[in-house]
Amino acid sequence: MHSFTNCLMHCVWATKNRDHCLTPSLRERLWPYLSGIAKQNQMKALAVGGTADHVHVLLSLPATLSIAKTVQLLRGNSSKWIHETFAKMPGFAWQEGYGAFSVGVSGAETSVRYIRNQAEHHWTRSFRDELVAMLRKHGFDYDESMLD
Repeated sequence: MHSFTNCLMHCVWATKNRDHCLTPSLRERLWPYLSGIAKQNQMKALAVGGTADHVHVLLSLPATLSIAKTVQLLRGNSSKWIHETFAKMPGFAWQEGYGAFSVGVSGAETSVRYIRNQAEHHWTRSFRDELVAMLRKHGFDYDESMLD
């Protein structure tokens, strides 16, 4: 018998110091690049989005990849690509931590819409406020110092 898995994961991470360095022209190229990294590693990117200081990705993960390895592949390869492609960004880096939240099949479309409409969400809410809301929704205990 074959193995069948359906593991949807909403991953989010920020730029180092939450610098607003992901310009619209960079994001226009970064989102497809992240989707390509996912595809090369047997993941399916259902949605990629974000703003100038952070990224959201909804992924379908294969049974063979851990969440930590998934995020490492996406962040590591994209960081390398940014350094090689955008010479004016030698100091670019992703912030150390990340969030990864499971999504049920029934919540997939809502998550896709949320990720694709990031610009609208951030007219009234900061990334930090968004992250706190996600942590609370998923029942995480956290210390305020963990959010910086």
